[in-house]
Amino acid sequence: MNGLMVGRSAELGGLVRVLDNAVTGRAGVALVGGDAGIGKSRLATELVGEARRRGVQVMVGQCAELGDALPYLPLADALREPALAAAVAARPILGQLLDDRGAAASSSGLTQQRLFGSLLGTLSDIQPVLFVIEDLHWADRSTRDLLVFLSRMLQSERVCVVGTYRTDDLHRRHPLRPVLAELKRLPSVTAIELGPLGAGEMSDYVTTLGEVGARGLGEIVARADGNPFYAEELFAAMAEGEALPDSLASLLLTRVEVLSEPGQRVLRAAAVAGRRVEDTLLREISGLPVGEFEEAVREIVSRGLLRVDGYGYAFRHALLQEAVYTDLLPGERTRLHTAFAARLTSPAELAHHHLAGHDLVGALTASAEAGRIAERLGAPAEAHRHYDQVLELWDRVPDAERRAGEPRRALAMRSAITAADSGDNHGAIARLRAVPTGPDVQERLATYLWEMDQSEEAVAVAESAVATATEPAVLARALATLARCLSWTDRHGEVEELAERALATARSAGATDAEASALVTLAAAAALRGDWAHAERLFGTAAARTSGNLAIDLRALFNLARLHYDLGRLDEAAEVAERGIAVASETGLSWSTYGTDLRFLRFLIHYVAGEWDAAEAVAARFPTRAGTVPESTLSSFALFIEVARGLPNVAERLTWLQPFWSDDLVAYMSRGLAAEHALWNGDPAAALDHVEAVLDILSPSDPGTLRIVSTGLAALSELGRTDGADELIARARHAASNGPDGERGEMGLEGRAWRLRAEAEWARVHGRSDPGQWREVVEAFSYGFAYEVARSRRRLAEALLATGDRTAAQEEWTLARETAAKLGAAPLAAALDEFGRRARFTGSGPSGTLTAREAEVLSLVAEGLGNREIGERLFIAQKTVSVHVSNILGKLDASTRTEAAAIARKHGLLS
Repeated sequence: MNGLMVGRSAELGGLVRVLDNAVTGRAGVALVGGDAGIGKSRLATELVGEARRRGVQVMVGQCAELGDALPYLPLADALREPALAAAVAARPILGQLLDDRGAAASSSGLTQQRLFGSLLGTLSDIQPVLFVIEDLHWADRSTRDLLVFLSRMLQSERVCVVGTYRTDDLHRRHPLRPVLAELKRLPSVTAIELGPLGAGEMSDYVTTLGEVGARGLGEIVARADGNPFYAEELFAAMAEGEALPDSLASLLLTRVEVLSEPGQRVLRAAAVAGRRVEDTLLREISGLPVGEFEEAVREIVSRGLLRVDGYGYAFRHALLQEAVYTDLLPGERTRLHTAFAARLTSPAELAHHHLAGHDLVGALTASAEAGRIAERLGAPAEAHRHYDQVLELWDRVPDAERRAGEPRRALAMRSAITAADSGDNHGAIARLRAVPTGPDVQERLATYLWEMDQSEEAVAVAESAVATATEPAVLARALATLARCLSWTDRHGEVEELAERALATARSAGATDAEASALVTLAAAAALRGDWAHAERLFGTAAARTSGNLAIDLRALFNLARLHYDLGRLDEAAEVAERGIAVASETGLSWSTYGTDLRFLRFLIHYVAGEWDAAEAVAARFPTRAGTVPESTLSSFALFIEVARGLPNVAERLTWLQPFWSDDLVAYMSRGLAAEHALWNGDPAAALDHVEAVLDILSPSDPGTLRIVSTGLAALSELGRTDGADELIARARHAASNGPDGERGEMGLEGRAWRLRAEAEWARVHGRSDPGQWREVVEAFSYGFAYEVARSRRRLAEALLATGDRTAAQEEWTLARETAAKLGAAPLAAALDEFGRRARFTGSGPSGTLTAREAEVLSLVAEGLGNREIGERLFIAQKTVSVHVSNILGKLDASTRTEAAAIARKHGLLS
């Protein structure tokens, strides 16, 4: 009976703007909230129509009031769109949502990462896309996780996600409330709240439904209280000549009560089915002959209570289904649920109906299978809930082990593992402590304790697992876990012997996952003591084949690529990293821990090799406005290129990162680079503050200390201070020569270069800038680190000039300038030009002050283009153009754009 949409032009306009932005490459999310019946679905329908008219691929899914029984239900709905068949077929893990196929996953958490990554890849393939998720107040945990993932990860994809939810259903402890609060803080998320229609708008709306007298119109408007659905029901009741009841539920039931007895019988059965029901199933449940059933359905549809939906029927509005279901008698409800359970095959739905029908035996059996399917689909939270339901019913069901298909202890283990996979390590640890102990339980418990930084207890539990394990595969995993837990502790010396035992045991037991884990741990230990050749062989063996555990496979590939990087073999490092990135992409694990690490390593290789345009393109996909620790880690990576190029968004990125400085890795990267940024901007005191804060959190033997100390010594030199310099170099020397439990072996090429840099900076603080020392630094970085070679040449040139070797100083200065210009390293270029002017080197005029990008901007300024036109020509933001123009004016000592163009022509900068 829906009339024309009235009074929602502003809200629709807001949604269309989000869609427009998405189509142009700025992904966005819109959350539409409002009371039941207020018009959320109608608004979403209008947006879907607009998207289709524009040629946007539309995906629509709806949550159901089944709690966590059916994970990813709206996504499965959306993927059934025929136009998506080829895209879904290209990523089999998505197809599992549609037919429950696929081998059991070793980790539902890893499977969830694969699923999310695969969906992100699919959205990128079919963009532009509008993805609508209706009724989020009923969303299962995995669907809520998916919404958060998409809201945070979608950046430049041409994707618009719209979710609708009922505000009147969100009680204080509703699980959607914290999700909404988190998402609404994101800049890419638009919140739209639908309030009641005004009296005039409601009058206009009611008149679109059909003819109504002035008195009736006034009564409907007064009673509807601005709710369009309520108005429709009032209009329908008035048209049928019925008295208008006080409450909406009563009103809805008066519409039901006018049906024939068969019609009411069919509608009550449909209410128990939920949001929709297939025609054949509804007929069987109703128990009516075919002819009588069809007449009953025709009557219901004609009165607008059900609508035809594919090969079945759906309630016109969820409120109507709720009212009919609530009105059922207890015995009637139980019998109908039992009838559905007798005819359904989906374990998740069976579990729901068996429980509602008080069939505990059926509920336990179905819940156990539903949990296994949820694991396979990558829905760990739902799997955990199903397993917990089985455990809760266990003592009340005879012969529970046979009906569940496995022992209680195994199910308790599954419950704990899926709790961890869904991010609840605390819950997993608590559940494992309650499980009858054994080496398999202890191995898992040690792993989760280690991940929670409870290393002392993790080691003790892992040792107990090793001591009690009799099964070879379990022993292999326990040994591998113990070796990993002892890495980088004061017992690091025991790691290799344990890992060797794990390796031998795993090979004899055929435990390929434990074998690969032991190989990686052994290789890392070999690298730490400087046996690079042995480490490379071990990493290569681990990376050469699949272990059956994708997380371990990616860990092996990352470590092998990192080893090549440490040895200065950048081409080989890039090749292995790209191989790992391809595996992560193909399996949907691009956003897993090691999938992210591999992409960062590839970015770092671009950065070190001087491929800065490629590095900047990768960094552009790292979120600036981070809201979680993983996002802030990614965001920190981008600072390498942004600080070195002097890009304008460094300050904003650091502002968003500051709340996450309690995380050691984020603090190390972002505060270390913030120190370099402060140095380039003439604030060595701030740089020193950042350095001291980072050193407070680094382990004394952490090799990252070398870079941070170098930056701190440079800050002291700028401040003209020597106090603290000796303490800093002592930290660097300790880290260079000591591992976690004693003497360190030979460092990699980058580590050796930073050690030499720290020594040279320390000498500079004390006024002893030795050209020979700085030449060693230049040579050490010459394995391929273009930027650090140029930075070191700057100091070498200064040292040479101080000794009176002007010719050699200018040669080094010229080489450094050329590299800075090629890289677009604006801060370094500016520092070199300032030094060149002070030294009166030839060729230190304005041409040396411009980066490659600034030269491009200058040439377009000379053509008379404004900032907007330059931005469009170079595909950069107008604000970024403005920053470049300001830099150009300052570097050329020009006061206007015209003067800058004249200086450029005079010095031949436009050629």
